[in-house]
Amino acid sequence: MDASLKFTESHEWVKDNGDGTVTVGISDHAQSLLGDVVFVDLPEVGSDVEIGEGFSLVESVKAASDIYGPVNGEVVEVNENLEESPELVNEEPFEGGWIAKIKLADDSNLDHLMSADAYQETIED
Repeated sequence: MDASLKFTESHEWVKDNGDGTVTVGISDHAQSLLGDVVFVDLPEVGSDVEIGEGFSLVESVKAASDIYGPVNGEVVEVNENLEESPELVNEEPFEGGWIAKIKLADDSNLDHLMSADAYQETIED
């Protein structure tokens, strides 16, 4: 797991792109719990994201799961590859399976996220 990634308790990962935007996806742990992903409801570019509010939906053969905003901001890009290949969420959760890029409302709102090590501890219990 990439040590530079931050995580939420609801299993979203956040990568700081260093330009006022972050890339967001779901963790390897989350995709393994969901099973085979068959559909990703991507957010609209330009839509607002709020911490803890659902902004996307991932459907698998087992269940549908909301993806919650890990930061406050605005969607500036979505991973259109997921429309044709939702299985990328399973195959490459931290690379090709990202869901959206979000322009941060302010940089300080990454402080509440867990480090990769802290997140790892929460899923090992």
